[in-house]
Amino acid sequence: MILPKFKLPIWILAGGRLLLEIGTGFTLFYAPIFFVNQIGISSTLVGLALGSASVSGVAGRFIGGQWVDSPRWGRRKTLLISAAISALADVFLVMADNFPLLVVGNMLMGLGIGFYWPATEAAIIDLTTPKQRNEAFAITRLADSLGLSLGVVLGGALIANSGNYRLLFVIDGISFVVFFGIIYFAIAETYKFSSQSQITSGGWLLNLPNLGYTEAIRGLGYAEALRDRILMIYVVVNILFTIYLSQVQSTLPLYLKNFAGAGLSEKVISGLFTWHITFAAICQLPMARWLNKFTRIQALTIAMIFWGIGFFCVWLIGTSPKPLVWAIIALGIMALGMVAYTPSASAFIADIAPESLRGVYLSINSQCWAIGYFIGPALGGYALDQSANFMKGFWLAFMSSIVLGILILRFLAQRLKLSE
Repeated sequence: MILPKFKLPIWILAGGRLLLEIGTGFTLFYAPIFFVNQIGISSTLVGLALGSASVSGVAGRFIGGQWVDSPRWGRRKTLLISAAISALADVFLVMADNFPLLVVGNMLMGLGIGFYWPATEAAIIDLTTPKQRNEAFAITRLADSLGLSLGVVLGGALIANSGNYRLLFVIDGISFVVFFGIIYFAIAETYKFSSQSQITSGGWLLNLPNLGYTEAIRGLGYAEALRDRILMIYVVVNILFTIYLSQVQSTLPLYLKNFAGAGLSEKVISGLFTWHITFAAICQLPMARWLNKFTRIQALTIAMIFWGIGFFCVWLIGTSPKPLVWAIIALGIMALGMVAYTPSASAFIADIAPESLRGVYLSINSQCWAIGYFIGPALGGYALDQSANFMKGFWLAFMSSIVLGILILRFLAQRLKLSE
């Protein structure tokens, strides 16, 4: 496959994210199993602790969105702060042996991630043309997937050989420190800030020569974005997508451990998620290129359909005498849903965001992840503390919810036509 031609900083950012996600893969799928089955914290409390990252993530995204559009901070400094806070979070997770420390670690991690997403996606938009963006976001997501895959494999091997879950958090922290170094030494600020800001409002362009850039953005940025009806409709369906993603990462590993037949081993679960992430990495670029044939809304609708089929297959895991077979199929289809959704969603925001408000729009887009990852783990944690029959209904409810998502996307497509 021929790789697209991008500016060097795009590839450096992708390489940094590859390294970062290796550390994340060490912890993401094993933390719920560790804190529930070894530390003894209930599934509900672990779900709430994981969801607490989204609470602080809201603040991180809100502040990060402003800093990204501010000449005082910009994309680069915000990324550096994100890496530093995330490394500190792992210090608390290494020490965590009770619910309060687990919450502190997760809240710091959420804050770091909150700073990260608006900054990195704004940098990608700065460095690409509109036609390049779908593949640019696909490349960075490919780096995420490859890194996660390596992290899950290595993490599973480490646990199988040593049983030392806490070492995973140590390695994750080191990856954030290395990522800090990559940004510090290899990435310059990607946006050329001006002293005069232009902000769109209701289709009219406002010139603000008497206001500093930062003051203009802080005064009107979020207010203007929140008045964008297309953005607000999109927010609703985007939260639904992120709740789906959170189930794969926070609920499904423990479900496979405790509810799939007699329960799958950590080694098998590691292999399943390695398959999930590797398949996502293989499909990322081909999917992005295929989806270029469709509008962004049509691409998101295709992603929604994949998720519905995936949740149906998860339901079959709990009803079939061959749960492993359905787990393989479910995680493969969910991988397709993920790779169809993530670049299309980011590219859609890039399409509708005014240039001077990219950080703010991406911040609001990223807030959807914070909300989804607050709701999703809490719902999943509660369901995991219930009966097997309750869990079966839980997955069917998620499968049915795609009908709502598709209806919202159709309504959004109509609004886009009216605004043209």
